[in-house]
Amino acid sequence: MEIHSLPIHRIHDLLESRQIGAVETVSAFLERISAIDPGLNAYISTFGEKAIEEAKLFDSGARDYSASPLAGTPIAIKDVICMQGTLTTCASRMLQGFVSPYDATVTEKLRRAGAIFIGKTNLDEFAMGSSTENSAFAKTRNPWDIERVPGGSSGGSAAAVAAGLCAGSLGTDTGGSIRQPSSFCGVVGLKPTYGRVSRFGLVAFASSLDQIGPITRDVEDAAILLQAVAGFDPADSTSVDLPVPDYRAALNQSLQGLRLGIPREYFIEGTHPEVETAVRNAIDTCRRLGARIVDISLPHTEYGIAAYYIIAPAEASSNLARYDGVKYGHRAQNGADLLDMYRKSRSEGFGWEVKRRIMIGTYVLSAGYYDAYYRKASQVRTLIRRDFLEAFEKCDAILAPVSPIPAFKIGEKSDDPLQMYLSDVFTLPASLAGIPGISVPCGFTSENLPIGLQILGPHFQEELVLRIAHQFEQNTAFHLRSPEVKG
Repeated sequence: MEIHSLPIHRIHDLLESRQIGAVETVSAFLERISAIDPGLNAYISTFGEKAIEEAKLFDSGARDYSASPLAGTPIAIKDVICMQGTLTTCASRMLQGFVSPYDATVTEKLRRAGAIFIGKTNLDEFAMGSSTENSAFAKTRNPWDIERVPGGSSGGSAAAVAAGLCAGSLGTDTGGSIRQPSSFCGVVGLKPTYGRVSRFGLVAFASSLDQIGPITRDVEDAAILLQAVAGFDPADSTSVDLPVPDYRAALNQSLQGLRLGIPREYFIEGTHPEVETAVRNAIDTCRRLGARIVDISLPHTEYGIAAYYIIAPAEASSNLARYDGVKYGHRAQNGADLLDMYRKSRSEGFGWEVKRRIMIGTYVLSAGYYDAYYRKASQVRTLIRRDFLEAFEKCDAILAPVSPIPAFKIGEKSDDPLQMYLSDVFTLPASLAGIPGISVPCGFTSENLPIGLQILGPHFQEELVLRIAHQFEQNTAFHLRSPEVKG
């Protein structure tokens, strides 16, 4: 039995029945990280000694495995989420060496649930990217093909789960940054409804879009992790005070009678033929499971990329203005005066993609351009949200591709940011609308690259999205395949 290949719920069953111990479990993952991660760069930092000490408390009986399904389980956290006493770099030289003085709410909740933190995962700098090539420290590689990207910006979290370097992880999704890397790496990734999970302690990229969510080996694990982190938080003004359902209890309900919408705008010219075939086969599987397939339209989809790449950079420009080399973060040492120190600190601390978005955001918010760009993009966002609300009057949930393409080669799109942005064409609209979405493995290309099925649901209907994903997963075998990675 290879512990690193087991899902969270299976590891917990073995821990609770004392067939394995927490130290044995944590050690198995740490040994695999040591052997495999130098070739993948999924992690920015690991907590080996601390994780072993936490595991010993469970094995000694000082902590109880029955406290939660996560008790004693090794979990990774994207390095844009604060964890007290640990480095939080956002994969940027700007925050290199910064130690968080407090826990994010999600970190605190996982700690209370008994999760053992094993490390912080790599990402595109400040979560700005679709490939995890923009990290200031190292490019993360896809475990299915190390010459290809794992997706982004949560590429480190997705690669770590796919390669068996953690039992599960948390990522963040601003425009697809959980769903797209989960699709590229053949794992399950869930973006909750905006407001379902607290953002307190998440280093902000675009505050009206950012959302924390789980990346796991299977759908049941996604339900377990979401259960642990979801809920109202008075420390986050965007957190919504609604009851949190029992997500695992919803998993085993059939699809009989559900209306699943297929948006014509998500099957377009330029989509990789093997991606379209896999997704259409997945739709047929859902039909065989009793769902009723309904054709729908989301007419403003084509404007999603333009709207997103105005709104998100505008918010990034505002959020990243705080990094000026004064209170924390990188400070240039040779500034002639205060203004020169500001300029040089930001020039040295930020990478090219972050600078590009700051400049775009500053431009669209500037006098004379605000109405032409930011206001217009906000109006388009309202239209996209309305599209989904109208669609959900005709269907219960939506099925679509996650990305029009499978994982692309490292460096293939680095010099063409527009082509890079287009890889998120099917994930951005759901982020703009704030609805929940999940990526679940639904096939492989002829080159053995994973393909994801995207399932979108109405606001705060994560249990419905998980239910559909679980029923599909239990009637297919795509999630059982693992990449053959060697140290």
